[in-house]
Amino acid sequence: MMDSLLLPFQFPFMQNAFLICAIVAVPTALLSCFLVLKGWALMGDAISHATLPGIVLAYIFGIPLIVGAFGAGMVTALMTGFLSDNSRVKQDTVMGVVFSGMFGAGIVLYSSITSDAHLDHILFGNMLGVGTDDLWTAGLISLVVSAALLLKWRDLLLHAFDPAQARASGLWVGMLHYGLLTLLSLTIVATLTATGLILAVGLLISPGAIAFLTVRRFGAMLVLSVVVCLGAMLGGTYASFFLDSAPAPTIILIFTVLFVLAFGWRMYQTRRASMLLQGQG
Repeated sequence: MMDSLLLPFQFPFMQNAFLICAIVAVPTALLSCFLVLKGWALMGDAISHATLPGIVLAYIFGIPLIVGAFGAGMVTALMTGFLSDNSRVKQDTVMGVVFSGMFGAGIVLYSSITSDAHLDHILFGNMLGVGTDDLWTAGLISLVVSAALLLKWRDLLLHAFDPAQARASGLWVGMLHYGLLTLLSLTIVATLTATGLILAVGLLISPGAIAFLTVRRFGAMLVLSVVVCLGAMLGGTYASFFLDSAPAPTIILIFTVLFVLAFGWRMYQTRRASMLLQGQG
């Protein structure tokens, strides 16, 4: 019985899959808390999809794919921020236009090149094919992103809740704004090999959303999001071995179940508090 339960840990490709889960769980979870508070959930989706043209161009010119992905992600983030700040169009509309334009450009470029190489792993992820170089790249990026978020979390929190107050307090709001977008692009690059572009958005939304529904203090929200993300990623990868399914979609399904449970728990707590108030009245 015990041998069967420990079977996934005996294979090198599963060991690498567990390692990449542990590496990317922390930065994605921390970042998801800020994205949820700022209402930037769609920003992660837009940037993750909009990196496709950068990836294709990097492939054409023979440079590392993550360089192209980061470049396209930064272009998308800066373009979205600039258009939102300098027009009457709402941010979600701007993101929709920029995202669709960049993704369309990526599809056109991908269709125009002649190659036997497939970029499906960029879209859908290849967690079971993670190599040593991928682990090092993800590890270094995760370390930088996590350190930046933990060092500046109070400033970022104030900026998320009240940008006007943050500016009045002497904080460099522009640096915080574009710095967060840069960290978002870096995080997407770190998760590129493991989850792919399509599923990366789940890691950038679900942990923060689940923690937001469960706790009230932001410090506890950060901790809980990391625990949830790490548990879901390791659990999903482990379960996929026995289910004979892909790890990334299995992880997303676990996030969905946890979100539904957190939502149900919050509804129960709200209803119970309402009944107690009515009883006291």
